[in-house]
Amino acid sequence: MTQTSYSSLADRVVLVTGGASGIGAAFVRAFAAQGARVAFLDVDASAGEALARDVAAGSASAPLFVPCDLLDIDALRAAMGKVHGSLGDAAVLVNNAANDQRQVLAEVTPAEFDWMVGVNLKHVFFAAQAVVPQMQARGGGSIINMSSIAWMRGAPALPVYAAAKAAIVGFTNSLARLVGPDRIRVNAIAPGMVITERQRRLWYPDEQVIAEIRTRQAIPDAVTPEDIANMALFLASDESRRITRQCFQVDGGLG
Repeated sequence: MTQTSYSSLADRVVLVTGGASGIGAAFVRAFAAQGARVAFLDVDASAGEALARDVAAGSASAPLFVPCDLLDIDALRAAMGKVHGSLGDAAVLVNNAANDQRQVLAEVTPAEFDWMVGVNLKHVFFAAQAVVPQMQARGGGSIINMSSIAWMRGAPALPVYAAAKAAIVGFTNSLARLVGPDRIRVNAIAPGMVITERQRRLWYPDEQVIAEIRTRQAIPDAVTPEDIANMALFLASDESRRITRQCFQVDGGLG
């Protein structure tokens, strides 16, 4: 498949949270291939460093990896400050980091609830808060928040995750209205079943289960991390300059 080229992304600063593996790594690779100056944050230092080396070997510019525990908002702010100091004002923020831990409603403790909200929602808000002044200074930008079809479908094993991912759409709508006059666009992407290495290891070891879910898609082919990255590229580029306050499902039409 021929990769679409977005000339408007060349040399723009793109920041990805949770970029060391899975869909996040696909974002890092896709934006780097467009000639963007990519920085990414992740708590997994070894995976992040390995990805940075790998991408640098195949692209014109090496991505900047900054280890960061996104549950620590002070650390998040410091990491984003480091990126800003190294690369300048961000044109694109992809709020990707998340954790889809399965839970039993009756067994969720307040501490577990707070952790799930922290890893799936809180950093999204504060990363956007930190990047908006940079985008205002440069005259515009694109914030892309990762939601999920889990809240739309009512996934029973994901009560807190689904709540957080629904909240991200609410935040997207509110923020888009707030910063639209500054020509900052805010959109969300809601992936369907994307079988990353982590998903296969933890939740989908059975190929028959995967195949059965795909029969419920309008398009039966696998939804890949690259499919999600392709949507992010479009939303980050000038080709989508009049698109904001939207949530795009990339799920093969899962019903």
